[in-house]
Amino acid sequence: MSNNLTKAGLVAVAAEEAGATKAATEKVLNAVLNAIQKGLVDGKPITLVGFGTFSVGERQARKGRNPQTGQEIQIPAAKVVKFKPGKALKEEVNK
Repeated sequence: MSNNLTKAGLVAVAAEEAGATKAATEKVLNAVLNAIQKGLVDGKPITLVGFGTFSVGERQARKGRNPQTGQEIQIPAAKVVKFKPGKALKEEVNK
């Protein structure tokens, strides 16, 4: 069994903490995740004070190697999602 907190596990923890049903909590979590995704797709950084900031960065095109053949390949430029934890989150994790 994995030590990862899955979406279902997150819903269960949040529902218990909020005193709400799992179904209602999952609906809210899905809405929040969709809002974050939409903001990032639109190129807007998402700041949750005390938790952190999600943003979109650019990764330059670069050369790489196919590990099986050793052949040089071109890796295209891509957008990547970045997360910078907030001060409160850093402090809580480092307790």
